[in-house]
Amino acid sequence: MHKDKLLHNITKPPVAEKQPQVLELHGDRRIDNYFWLRDIDNPQVLAYLEAENSYTAAIMAHTQALQITLYNEMLARIKETDLSVPYRKDDYYYYVRTEEGKDYPIYCRKKGSLEAPEEVLLDENELAKGHEFFSLGVFDISPNHQILAYSVDTSGSEQYTLFFLDLTTFELSAETIPDTYFSLAWANDNKTIFYTKIDDANRPYQLFRHTLGTAVDNDILIYEELDDIYHLYVEKTRSEQYLLMLLKSSITTEVHYLDANYPEKDWNLIHPRTTGMEYDVDHHSDYFYIVTNDEATNFKLVKTLVASPSKENWQTIIPHQEDVLLSGISLFANHLVIYERKGGLETARVKNLSTGEESNINFPEPTYEFYEGNNPEFNTTILRFHYTSFITPPSVFDYNMETHQRELKKETEVLGGYDRTQYQSEWLMATAEDGTQIPISIVYKQGMQKNGQNPLLLTGYGAYGASYPATFSSNRLTLLDRGVVFAIAHIRGGEEMGRKWYENGKFLQKKNTFTDFIACAEYLIDENWTTSDRLIITGGSAGGLLMGAVINLRPELFKAVVAHVPFVDVVTTILDTSLPLSAMEWEEWGNPNDPVYYEYMKSYSPYDNVEAKNYPDMLITAGLNDSRVKYWEPAKWTAKLREIKTDRNILLLKTNMGAGHSGASGRYESLRELAFEYAFILDRLGLSE
Repeated sequence: MHKDKLLHNITKPPVAEKQPQVLELHGDRRIDNYFWLRDIDNPQVLAYLEAENSYTAAIMAHTQALQITLYNEMLARIKETDLSVPYRKDDYYYYVRTEEGKDYPIYCRKKGSLEAPEEVLLDENELAKGHEFFSLGVFDISPNHQILAYSVDTSGSEQYTLFFLDLTTFELSAETIPDTYFSLAWANDNKTIFYTKIDDANRPYQLFRHTLGTAVDNDILIYEELDDIYHLYVEKTRSEQYLLMLLKSSITTEVHYLDANYPEKDWNLIHPRTTGMEYDVDHHSDYFYIVTNDEATNFKLVKTLVASPSKENWQTIIPHQEDVLLSGISLFANHLVIYERKGGLETARVKNLSTGEESNINFPEPTYEFYEGNNPEFNTTILRFHYTSFITPPSVFDYNMETHQRELKKETEVLGGYDRTQYQSEWLMATAEDGTQIPISIVYKQGMQKNGQNPLLLTGYGAYGASYPATFSSNRLTLLDRGVVFAIAHIRGGEEMGRKWYENGKFLQKKNTFTDFIACAEYLIDENWTTSDRLIITGGSAGGLLMGAVINLRPELFKAVVAHVPFVDVVTTILDTSLPLSAMEWEEWGNPNDPVYYEYMKSYSPYDNVEAKNYPDMLITAGLNDSRVKYWEPAKWTAKLREIKTDRNILLLKTNMGAGHSGASGRYESLRELAFEYAFILDRLGLSE
């Protein structure tokens, strides 16, 4: 008997009861048979999710041995007992270490030198005891290094409780603050903090001032943001002279500032929100430096006196460039670091503020990821940054901004004899249906032949202006060593090729994201990298929306799809402003209360466009406590696919009943989840033996 038929004889898939509910907007009456799955208090809902999990386990039972093999293989590459590169702040060296057999990191420091005795500040393993899920949010130490403010989430819902630990006595304060966001800043008096609280939709919307040793009930509400599309954050400049309150929507920013030495004074506004105008602020001596898209699609850099920060006083330092995206800046006592993206790749240049001399930080590989590390010191000539690629394991460098010399401080060790010469990466270009060139990052094992028969795993995201990084993964070697080619489609909706790349993949141009991905898949097939029956695709969250959209458009193009916490019920979710992020999403996808946007969004929403046709094999994941993409979106999508699709291909829903958007929190359980996913992929490719 054919293996797939055998698998389907193990057990029948669950069938969700159809309970029709009419949803109506703009005269459009939609029947949603699975709207009832939103009611988590309904015992039928949990029963259905558990039934799906049982079915998934049964269908995948024959891969149990493979899952164990994959897990052990990936674990064997990890140096379980390890140490991060310490960073210095004043007279302390801070670092994080891990221990074999323990799921979570341990935060430590040494005073005076790296040879000093170790002081354990926080052991996540101890905090996680008794909890199925654990996530550390805020970890912020007072300026005098004596008080640690930290927050924890033990459900995956991203609702954090804030605690204060005295680092001189290691006594935990009785002051606890629930329902906080992972955003906090200390004033310079070492006793005043500013923190953000969330509303019922998990939106950070209030800024409070708290004085240590006082009742939390007496905390002062500094600001409350009533507009649902704005999120509120608080941070401190590296100069430590100012606190910043940031009010951000997807396309608009408003920043207020406060002298960190006078926490009880009033906050001041830099520039009022202007729809479509974004700006980020840093500080140096008498000036604020501002990166903004004001009349500058790819952003520009301006500066203005702190005493007169309003827009009419802005002086341009780096003008707008059509072919270069100004990603951001970092300020130090005598240096300005300028982060840019050219031709899809990240670069940086360092400017000496005294002499005006500039130096460039460049990298030789065709595709890579580069970002700033932990640099808490303002008065330093050393810039710490991280570098990685498909081939190069995560590496930490210290760059001397005076001598222009870089020093490798650590490259993550890959156990088992990793040989980077056995792998190769490339930067390819596919042509979209409108003629646009779409970049693809690709990596494979040396010796691969472009014969059209290679198994290939293609991924993408394409939303919110997020560029998909080409990073190293020791776990991915498990696929590469079995002959699987891995590729990233850098589709529109991200920001790889500049700000317009993002703008041309949102609102009424969102479908470019989907057709770009299809063009990349077709290119890889046409160029003999793979073939449709050897091509598997994967994406998560908005990348899960991508998965749902492309298999509705071209299901025959793919062998299988893995969709993690997929955002697939687009219209219904964004219409419901009681849900986290929904109102803010209007600036990414459009406001469905507008008939034009409603019709456009409905035309690509994966849940609304399931049809009676054949679909690829599918693995769909969800998190019961997910606050970003509610569990019912993947659950409803699965139920509707079971009802309507015409094939007998595998359709699996796997819900983590104790986690949220990011899945399992412990490193070992996360690895088991990945082993399960890889087992599904290899099984579908016929590589499970």
